[in-house]
Amino acid sequence: MGVTGVRTACIFHPMDSEIIRRIVRETLEKTASADIPPTRQPAPSSPTPSANTPAIPATCRAAVLEKAGVIAIREFPVRAPGPGELLIRVEGCGICGTDVHEFRGDPMRLAPVVLGHEGTGEVVAMGPGVSRDSGGKTVRIGDKIVTSVSTCGTCDACLYTPARLNLCENLRVHGLIPDDDTHLNGYFAEYLIVRHDSTFFVVNDLSLDLRMLIEPAAVVVHALERAKSTGLLNFRSRVLIQGCGPIGLLMLAAVRAAGTQHIIALDGDDSRLDMARRMGAETAINYKHHTGPEAVTGAVRQATRGRGAHFAFQCTGVPAAASNIWKYVQRGGGICEVGFFVDNGNCAINPHLDICAKEITLVGSWVYTSDEYPVAYNFLRRAQGIGLPVESLITHRFPLERIEEAIQVNIRQEGLKVAIDFGLSKGS
Repeated sequence: MGVTGVRTACIFHPMDSEIIRRIVRETLEKTASADIPPTRQPAPSSPTPSANTPAIPATCRAAVLEKAGVIAIREFPVRAPGPGELLIRVEGCGICGTDVHEFRGDPMRLAPVVLGHEGTGEVVAMGPGVSRDSGGKTVRIGDKIVTSVSTCGTCDACLYTPARLNLCENLRVHGLIPDDDTHLNGYFAEYLIVRHDSTFFVVNDLSLDLRMLIEPAAVVVHALERAKSTGLLNFRSRVLIQGCGPIGLLMLAAVRAAGTQHIIALDGDDSRLDMARRMGAETAINYKHHTGPEAVTGAVRQATRGRGAHFAFQCTGVPAAASNIWKYVQRGGGICEVGFFVDNGNCAINPHLDICAKEITLVGSWVYTSDEYPVAYNFLRRAQGIGLPVESLITHRFPLERIEEAIQVNIRQEGLKVAIDFGLSKGS
């Protein structure tokens, strides 16, 4: 409680003024350090590697997509990190559908490129100016980290919609950066240079499998936030998840972890639908057991009291699926399109029957912002806490030298998430 208008007399010991100056100086120093924003901050020098940190080799192997359909294991020098950079020893990386699309046809015109963006590794060296991660946590040699996006800061999205930096026109992520003098730009390499403008987070307390799932988890966390922006999701909502690949299953887990119980999973693979049930789906529908979209619509209606879903997440990259999902949603419902991260072609809809007459609310979802990585971390923790088997999504592991075989397993849709595990590689 403040008091004004009162004079206070103080008598000081001869040494008290010096003591007070010291206390004030220490207080100001503590206040200044507490006010430092959660960004990388200057450090006097890089920490010395611990005795447990492996020696850094002069060269390392990387899987280079040289052109569509051709991957070569090449040897590159391992350079010291520059200002604001880190060098990490890669421990593992999931294979994403985007990696598969790049392998099959290089639609982004990135080749030659070291792919792999669902990765994680151990910090083995830090350049000048690195002391904290993008969340403000101190970073040290030996820490386990994951990387997120970097933005340009100059495009319209960066300048005028700072809350939606995922729309940066020059958005970059490690694993989708064309080859340059650094070479070690993606996680399908034994070492990776984290660029000075990349966001990154220390995640020491997560297992390797959960660390490899943070990137796709950020995708579904962003999609869930986009869906919530419609005002159509609540605890009583009947939600449809179309497509039970890794993204669809994580989407299902996110919806379930957020409190929704009435979830319908739709896919054409019984083993994936079994996993959907384990992830919390109340109903699982195999569309291959029904003849045509109308029959599938009937099955969805049967599972939703004859009305259709309040909300649906379209998690496939199949145009026909994107066309059919409108039929599964009730009047006044909503859809989040989260499946098309590359151009897989057009789909047909009826603007009157599918949109206007039902007054459907549609939102798109494009990747994520770096701010959603801590949320993804907590989502994975929450999912584990309520018994959802998120770590079981990783079903196949391959060493780096068998990466083409791993990609083919992904293409054939055998299992769920396929990963490159550097603990299996030669010389590990």
